[in-house]
Amino acid sequence: MSHLGPGSKLASSKEQAGLRYPSNGKTIYHRPLNRSKTAELSQAAFAYLFSEMVSYAQKRSTGIQELEKRLNEQGHPIGLKLLDLLLIREPARSQNRPLNIIALLHFIKINVWTHLFGRQADRLEKSSNPDTPDEYMIIDNEPLVNAYISVPREMNQLNCAAYVAGIIEGVCDGAMFPARVTAHTVGGKEEGEMWPGKTVFLVKFQPEVLEREALLGKG
Repeated sequence: MSHLGPGSKLASSKEQAGLRYPSNGKTIYHRPLNRSKTAELSQAAFAYLFSEMVSYAQKRSTGIQELEKRLNEQGHPIGLKLLDLLLIREPARSQNRPLNIIALLHFIKINVWTHLFGRQADRLEKSSNPDTPDEYMIIDNEPLVNAYISVPREMNQLNCAAYVAGIIEGVCDGAMFPARVTAHTVGGKEEGEMWPGKTVFLVKFQPEVLEREALLGKG
């Protein structure tokens, strides 16, 4: 029969101490990833990394649609993980996943945008077309991901915010609200727009989401 020495007992007590839940209720998930005074990532570092991601996707694409699809696919797994991270950071009493479309979209407009870009998205709208009740729009007047991207004239239809659309799509899928999300540039200097890079993220939910929403409304 083996016996534990004093050293083993000390190690055991340290392990137990390390498992104690903080008295203030905050865990490692509440700590900012960057511990600088401003707790912000360098935009120059972000611009470099994102431009490399775009370049990587472009080299493997044969056209604008395929490039945007690859950017979307790069963002999707981030959205899946981001949903859980943001919910864990909420107080225990409010760690509930959104239960309807409007709650989910407000969560994305406020929580997701603030976490990623330090501010809320500019607007949230529902399609006014009665033929598309499954479509909603999240509007960003100045998408950060497009701030440092120079798009050639022959690719003027490209919107690199497809990457953010992938993040939104990942959040929707993770919350069990499957949707297809695409990014569309709607600004233009020729129209006198104040925001020439204004982007609409079109969120189109799957039919089963609308069916579930209707059942919840009846209940």
